[in-house]
Amino acid sequence: MKKLFLMASLMMLSVGAFAQYAPGTLSCQPKVGLNIANITDSEADARIGLVAGAEFEYQITDIFSLSAGALYSMQGCKDKESGVTNTLQLDYINIPVLANVYVSKGLAVKLGLQPGFNVSSKVSAKSGGNSVSVDASEGVKSFDLALPIGLSYQFNDFVIDGRYNFGLSKVFDGDSSKNSVFQITLGYKFAL
Repeated sequence: MKKLFLMASLMMLSVGAFAQYAPGTLSCQPKVGLNIANITDSEADARIGLVAGAEFEYQITDIFSLSAGALYSMQGCKDKESGVTNTLQLDYINIPVLANVYVSKGLAVKLGLQPGFNVSSKVSAKSGGNSVSVDASEGVKSFDLALPIGLSYQFNDFVIDGRYNFGLSKVFDGDSSKNSVFQITLGYKFAL
């Protein structure tokens, strides 16, 4: 048992060089990517949209950091019925606050909370060459809270990040539906 404890301790000590930046370093990462978003408790299809913004990361230890940022995120869902495509466009400014644990060089596991603020709510209908769009902000909650969980990999200052944002708050008044978003981004990270 002592040998097992000693080996586990040595393995934990050897993970000290996994982060790309030294403890005490602040870095910035502009990023752009793709959302595959949907609304839970609905029969609708996913809405494909843009996500773009920047995150700042503070390296606390060799294997642990905290990050926070602001991302413009196109979310919602779409439904096709009788030749008409209806798209619910819910656009947010999300503020992810994440704990990052580097499990190997450049590879981080991420978990945190993400408050979001609805900046646009529209429903658009498209049939053939005709389309119409109307405001849908009535009944849509202006605040959203999500639990992001994901992985990122950094190579030569480029970072690929994949996350799933579990919606924790209801999207609409009087309805239990929540946001459900898979997000993949490419960023460029540099020290400040």
